[in-house]
Amino acid sequence: MGFTIGGIREMRPGARRRHRGTAGTAVAEYTGLWGWAVTPGARAEAGSCSCGAPACPAPGAHPLDFAREVPAGTGLDRASDAWAETPGAAMLLAVGRSFDVLEVAEQAGRRALVRMERMGLPSGPVAVTPTGRAQFLVAPGAAAELPELLYRMGWDDARLDLRGLGPGTHITAPPSDLGGLGPVRWLRPPLLDTAAAPPQARLLLGTLAYVCHRS
Repeated sequence: MGFTIGGIREMRPGARRRHRGTAGTAVAEYTGLWGWAVTPGARAEAGSCSCGAPACPAPGAHPLDFAREVPAGTGLDRASDAWAETPGAAMLLAVGRSFDVLEVAEQAGRRALVRMERMGLPSGPVAVTPTGRAQFLVAPGAAAELPELLYRMGWDDARLDLRGLGPGTHITAPPSDLGGLGPVRWLRPPLLDTAAAPPQARLLLGTLAYVCHRS
């Protein structure tokens, strides 16, 4: 039997092989195919965080302090074996390395994608959370540049439900559960070109700001 998050025990070979065929394979896809490091994260059950802290500020939505990150470029066997050390952990992606995130309400995000397709604008991977948020993966640096970009576009005084996530933050990777509320899903899954080179924020920010304003 493997450890439950919060305490470490040895994992039997049979359990390790089963884990390799499920979450370990998903982790290997992120690290080996898309080139993103994956961080083991806490899970939430019945409103409590698996980290064990009674007053956890982000139940089921933060990295585990004791767990090792699986580096970008790690292949299937090594990624699966590394992830088997933290069975049950959520998959988290560090923001600010390969991508930043522009986050809006899911409904606004869906409308923005339709407009982008009609206008021929590029879009990178887009995830949707069980809390009703759409997360657009864009080129690194977007979070720091967001106030200036909005100012240049004339949206700095508008009330927009739009925020940027940059270095020091993590997002929950599909299909992991977010805070015990349900799985995160891909609205636009990563592709080889969009994962390696997500679009610059300025290419889609105008559309996101417009639909957020209309919403």
